[in-house]
Amino acid sequence: QVQLVESGGGLVQAGGSLRLSCAASGSIFSIFAVGWYRQAPGKQRELVASITSGGSTNYADSVKGRFTISRDNAKNMAYLQMNTLKPEDTAVYYCAPETMVRIGHYNSWGQGTQVTVSS
Repeated sequence: QVQLVESGGGLVQAGGSLRLSCAASGSIFSIFAVGWYRQAPGKQRELVASITSGGSTNYADSVKGRFTISRDNAKNMAYLQMNTLKPEDTAVYYCAPETMVRIGHYNSWGQGTQVTVSS
């Protein structure tokens, strides 16, 4: 079983940048797609970006052009570079195996990392 731990959040002014990191345990990290999700207060968790094992990426329309997802399989790491942050990006951000989340077979969410964007 793979465990993922998020880090890198913080408080930033609108227009600023943050880089989130996702550290994975286990030797199978390189074979599964990774998703970055976020959950704002009072809202459902949403997928903001995903990357396949081969490096293909997808983004939610709300972050397209501002966020970049990447991965380093040799280090068992995934990243989310967030630029031109907006107050509406404020949320707790999580990483997870995207396929397992999509089919409803994932319940090992971590604590996430808080991102707060001030106006």
